Amino acid sequence: MHSRRYAWCRLAPAIVMLASMAGCGRQPASPAPPLNVLLLVMDDVRWDAIGAAGNPVVKTPRLDRLAADGVRFENAFVTTSICMVSRASLLTGQYMSRHGVTAFSTPIEEDAWRSTYPAVLRASGYWTGFVGKYGVGRARESDFDFLRSYETRHWFTEPDGSTVHVTEKNERDALEFLRSRPVDRPFALSVSFFAAHAQDNAPEQYLPQEWSATPYEGVTMPPPVRGGEAYFDALPPFLRQPSNEGRVRFHWRFDTPDRYQDYLTRYYRLITEADQAVGRLLDELDVQGVAGNTLVLFVADNGYFQADRGLADKWYPYEESIRVPLIVRDPRLPAARRGQVVDSVALNIDVAPTLVSAAGAAIPESMQGLDLSGLYLGERQGTERDEFFYEHPTITSKDRIPSSMALVRRDWKYVVWPEFGYDQLFNLRDDPGELVNLAGDPAQESVRQDFRRRLEAWQARAR
Repeated sequence: MHSRRYAWCRLAPAIVMLASMAGCGRQPASPAPPLNVLLLVMDDVRWDAIGAAGNPVVKTPRLDRLAADGVRFENAFVTTSICMVSRASLLTGQYMSRHGVTAFSTPIEEDAWRSTYPAVLRASGYWTGFVGKYGVGRARESDFDFLRSYETRHWFTEPDGSTVHVTEKNERDALEFLRSRPVDRPFALSVSFFAAHAQDNAPEQYLPQEWSATPYEGVTMPPPVRGGEAYFDALPPFLRQPSNEGRVRFHWRFDTPDRYQDYLTRYYRLITEADQAVGRLLDELDVQGVAGNTLVLFVADNGYFQADRGLADKWYPYEESIRVPLIVRDPRLPAARRGQVVDSVALNIDVAPTLVSAAGAAIPESMQGLDLSGLYLGERQGTERDEFFYEHPTITSKDRIPSSMALVRRDWKYVVWPEFGYDQLFNLRDDPGELVNLAGDPAQESVRQDFRRRLEAWQARAR
């Protein structure tokens, strides 16, 4: 065990003996044990798809309670909005440009592997586990003492011939880790739910469990937040084409009122099922008496177009796709700060350094994110960011899912579609819906040029 806390524990007896020999009557206080870590990741869940964010329809009582007991980041974003890239960024704390994952089967570069948060924590004496969707090639077994990796479908056949839902399987495996772990070591468990990802090859796309129908009986789904024709017409012409994957999947899921009601209800049911599993894991921490020494962090790997802008899924650098929920329950959090909403910008690349810091280990220099505890504990200054860089690779072809880059600020957003020589400039203060492209406005040309220079600088920095 190599963490500073464990080193202190080994030295403590000698220090006590020397103090006694010197005539000191008081023994030093015992150091605080290292925090356990529980990372909860949901798939394809946008920032407002939980009750704590103000959604009046979705049922997420345990996540809402987690937010009430911790802090919720109102402005959390991903640096790439697609599963495999974002999950590599969660593991490494790095931008896509550095970790190099740009396709579903691409493993993380060896240099980045050495500094994943589970690798760092395991080297620091933690008992590490991973359950569920790894999403980045084959899971690296050397990072984990306990590994149960699976994804792509909602229902699995058990050895005895019975069926189990993927979320129930996530819960069972995570509870097995918690109940079988060595009690004399701190633990770090990552539970990566496949929910609420669609099963793309299934005729009905979303295949929830039976019990979750009850909370939504008689509920009518509200229309898309940004579903009017004006939002579709404001898209670049290449995103409006039938070959574009966002349009393809829109027709799979949301292109008629009945299909929209059915599929959005199913999507919310998958979130509710994962919420219940989260609750049972939190209850287990209470039963074991370790909740007061465990940092719990909940995040999604990317956002989701719920028929907004005439699209489905993610990928593109609009708010619905890149903004995600982020909740942290940290036992170090003063009671007066619990339940607060943090306005600061947080990114998925911040998750790894935050977990490593909570464990008392040194944050590797290769991690490009920030330790978020400086924002919610109020102990350190200088961790605010004014802007962030977004990037996305081409998937299959530019006609299916084109590459994009963006520089995002609170007041402005600049987007570049390099394969089409097309850019967009939005004044988010005046136009939060990202409807009016100012890139061709002569009055904004100096602003556009400044953003272009800064975007290129960010692109180099991300590498």
